[in-house]
Amino acid sequence: MGNNRFRRSFWLMLSSLPLLGFLLIPLIALALRVPVEALASTFAKPAVREALSLSILTTSSSMLITLVFGTPMAILLARPRFRGQALLDTLIDLPMILPPSVAGIALLMAFGRRGLLGQYLRLIAIELPFTTAAVVLAQVFVASPFYIKAAAAAFATIDHDLEDAAALDGANSRQIFWFISIPLAWTGVVSGAVMTWARALGEFGATIIFAGNFVGRTQTMPLAIYQGFEQDLNVALILAMLLLVISFVILGLVKGLLAQRLR
Repeated sequence: MGNNRFRRSFWLMLSSLPLLGFLLIPLIALALRVPVEALASTFAKPAVREALSLSILTTSSSMLITLVFGTPMAILLARPRFRGQALLDTLIDLPMILPPSVAGIALLMAFGRRGLLGQYLRLIAIELPFTTAAVVLAQVFVASPFYIKAAAAAFATIDHDLEDAAALDGANSRQIFWFISIPLAWTGVVSGAVMTWARALGEFGATIIFAGNFVGRTQTMPLAIYQGFEQDLNVALILAMLLLVISFVILGLVKGLLAQRLR
């Protein structure tokens, strides 16, 4: 029996090598091409520093917005089934599979100067396209479903008898949420928030259409990589490697949290 399992594992591993190599080789090639000697000069450029700071600002803002408004939706999806739940769940999934360009055009049609809502926002002197706020909106649109789905799965595992018992003991809804629901769903909430932040950090397509690519105002790291590929390859390589390292660390953190949750 042991030999058969070993042989199956060996052939599965052998069959996986071509795809594994295909996935690893581009990443290795990127790491080998990063000009280490140009690191200091690249990060000294104002445009690069502005792209880094803008990415941190916008992704942190989008994650905060997602936490505030996505948590009630996650709790709603975690509740017993209700009419329209499948439709709501599908609508939340939709931004995750939409082409980024479609998301950008949809945001522009909604909040552009002549958009569905944008035409009325102009009346009160609010114009969103091609602003830093547009970057945040694009990130929230494409990244918030990652948090909602992870948090909903975590809230769904909570034993509602514990919440009911706390209510019988006199706890109000806010106390039940902060002292019962959140601690029990903490791992899923944190992992979902981290995944949302990472997805927002890598957002490109919707941002460039809805917010544009203006240095210091809407140019995040992915947009700086795009511009650097056309003008200065060293900038593109260094920022790409930085995003690769961040993504690897983020995924490792999420997987560690999920593994701890399953213990």
